[in-house]
Amino acid sequence: MSVRVDGMTIHIEGNSPVEDAEPLLSALQRMPDATVDLSRATRLHSASVQILRALAPPTVGSPSDPFQASFVFPLLSISDGRKELV
Repeated sequence: MSVRVDGMTIHIEGNSPVEDAEPLLSALQRMPDATVDLSRATRLHSASVQILRALAPPTVGSPSDPFQASFVFPLLSISDGRKELV
C-alpha cells in the first residue's frame, strides 16, 4: 500500500493503484484537516485523484509522472467555491 499516515499528514508514495483509494478516503474521513503529501508519489489511479478533488484536502508536492503533474494535478488548485484545493 502506498498510503501512509504520519501525524496530520497523509503520504502517498510510489505508484498508487486503485486499491489505495479506499485507505485514502478512510484517512481523509478520519482526519478532515490532514494535508496530503504527493512529493514521493509516482502515479495515482484516477479513483484517488477523484477523492482528492472531491474532498479537497490541502496538498503538497506533485507526482513524478509528467502527465499527471502537468495536466491532472493543476486541477487540484482550482477553487470550486467550497474551499481552496491547494
